[in-house]
Amino acid sequence: MTAAGRPPRGGLSIGAVLAQLRAEFPDVTISKIRFLESEGLVRPARTASGYRQFTSADVERLRYVLAAQRDRYLPLKVIKEQLDAADNGAHRTSCAVSPADEFATGPGLRMSRDDLLARSGLDPALLAELEQLGLVRAGASGSYDQDAVRIAATARALAEHGVEPRQLRAFRAAADREVALVEQVAAPLHRQRDPRARGRADEVVRELAALSVTLHTLLVKVGLRDVAGGRVSPR
Repeated sequence: MTAAGRPPRGGLSIGAVLAQLRAEFPDVTISKIRFLESEGLVRPARTASGYRQFTSADVERLRYVLAAQRDRYLPLKVIKEQLDAADNGAHRTSCAVSPADEFATGPGLRMSRDDLLARSGLDPALLAELEQLGLVRAGASGSYDQDAVRIAATARALAEHGVEPRQLRAFRAAADREVALVEQVAAPLHRQRDPRARGRADEVVRELAALSVTLHTLLVKVGLRDVAGGRVSPR
């Protein structure tokens, strides 16, 4: 062990792990990594002095967990089940590979307006209208992320069925109401000073997001059942 308390060569300290993950996950903290460890998502070795020793496999496991939370809003319970299944050889999916998306964009990828137009298939006029309605938003630097691409591509597909951008404002309004509800539930946890409580708050947000998406999907499915069957429910 070095004088600075770092693991010997061959192991990574928690600070070194944070440095590797920060470029891809700017919001990750040492408290978050410790929380994920406490939840059994990663199990670094310990030195005789009690210092954590992370391997490259541990880092990739953390990268998978963080990407699954951010990109797919999966609760930690579901992610842990997937990792446990992989550890037990139940499937061949490697935790070192982040979930692929249909546009082959890496997690956290930033792109220009021209890139977004090319990837989504939108024309500039439609993109401008979506931005005016608050459906597609550029970051502070003026660049776009992969979620913006997905939203733009979905809006384009809806437009092909005759759904105009102005008709999508209801989706924006519904999403804003759901976000406000999640914030209201998680706010008390975020205000606590205990790092575990703050870590739990992040998990609560993701669990609520996943549940709200599930509920929304089911309600739409039930509501459209008669439409799919050629019947229109009376209003």
